[in-house]
Amino acid sequence: MKEVFTGCCQCGHCHYLVRGRSLSLFACHCRECQKQSGSAFGMALWVQTSQIELQSGRLSSWTRETPSGQRMICEFCPQCGTRLFHRQENRSDFVSIKPGTLDDPSSLIPVAHIWLDSALAWNEFSGDCLRYPGNPEDFVPLFERWEQRR
Repeated sequence: MKEVFTGCCQCGHCHYLVRGRSLSLFACHCRECQKQSGSAFGMALWVQTSQIELQSGRLSSWTRETPSGQRMICEFCPQCGTRLFHRQENRSDFVSIKPGTLDDPSSLIPVAHIWLDSALAWNEFSGDCLRYPGNPEDFVPLFERWEQRR
């Protein structure tokens, strides 16, 4: 089943369209995601790069090193600074959309919480979400859980 998502940055300069099938959605509690989101955690909706179309605006980017030593390309609106996408430098086939930028994220529920060793103490985790103290060695279980929930 094909999905269609639309989204934009906070100021409306950058609009995007996603057509295809999402692969997974999870919350990340690492310190970098906390800093990036300005909150207790960040979220990632994984899709294939070929499914994303930037409809208006242009993106700026910067690259950072992840705790696992990978290089992450972070794309954002140059006018308001809203982070829209992340992708690993060596994995150009997948993109992580920041789901708070979607026009309607209300139906999306994460299947996992990662980097729980860095989670703020007041977070409560219930339900059937997968849980990892750091980065999962393999993301296949997250993809499988996402498919099961459909």
